[in-house]
Amino acid sequence: MIEKTLLKIVAPGGRRGKLSIFIFHRVLPRQDQVLNWDLDAAGFEQTVRWLKEWFNVLPLDQAVARLKDNSLPPAAAAITFDDGYADNFTVAMPILRAYGLTASFFIATGYLNGGRMWNDTIVEAVRRCSKARLDLLKEGLGVHELGSPDAIRKAIFSLLNDVKYLGRCEREKAADYVAAAAGTKLPSDLMLTAEQVREMRRAGMLIGAHTVSHPILARLPPEEARTEVAESKRFLESLLQERVGLFAYPNGKPNVDYRAVDAEMLHGLGFDAALTTASGVADAASDIMQLPRFTPWERTRFRFGARLVQNVLQNPLLRSAQTAE
Repeated sequence: MIEKTLLKIVAPGGRRGKLSIFIFHRVLPRQDQVLNWDLDAAGFEQTVRWLKEWFNVLPLDQAVARLKDNSLPPAAAAITFDDGYADNFTVAMPILRAYGLTASFFIATGYLNGGRMWNDTIVEAVRRCSKARLDLLKEGLGVHELGSPDAIRKAIFSLLNDVKYLGRCEREKAADYVAAAAGTKLPSDLMLTAEQVREMRRAGMLIGAHTVSHPILARLPPEEARTEVAESKRFLESLLQERVGLFAYPNGKPNVDYRAVDAEMLHGLGFDAALTTASGVADAASDIMQLPRFTPWERTRFRFGARLVQNVLQNPLLRSAQTAE
């Protein structure tokens, strides 16, 4: 297997070890013409099979510990999921267990048990809308054609980009406005239940914090950001009756979605490691509170393998002496 050989060459173990951390969100039961940015079960199983063939996939807590003490195996990797979608439990976890792999699931705790994230309010409102055109001019969100899956997807991306960096209340208000204008019934079962989170942990999966309401931390006063993080950690520790030491930044872009003060705050809250969405791999010089992650989108074996090697060869952006400003 040339891919495995190449990865072991570019990602040796020990002091020169490099940790690839993969990030996923949803795994759909079957293909969806609109939501084609999410893997379906068949696509995820194929991805997991390749990862198991080519990498030494470790639970994230073990991977972080071995990164710290320079004992990573060659081609080390960990698998993570953000947000806390129900299909992580119903679709992704059975596939992971069939391949003998563990993943870490970062939970936005405020949406458990029937909640719905603002972005999913927009996604589901637009994709379920029966209108040929969605007029949102009243709130300055444009007019969107909905005549094809491509048009619906374009409308969704446009709205998400327009709304993402609004203040939390404004963001929720905008999402609710889109839903009202679309005039469709929205799902209330997209996210995990608290019991499913417990079952995932009992099955050997790892659970990490991801704030309460998935805000852009950089847009919050530092104390409010601290409360979002601390309360999600406290909730999960109470739910699982164990310490939670891993965190993933919402959105996760350094200097855009979180600040140096947020990374420092995590030290004070007792986290062992935190994950960004900056691409690349972690090595001995990486800031443990700003570890990079990577999403492998390619769907053919050759392209997938090539992108993984390319990602390993990137220079890590976030060093232990350099935090986001």
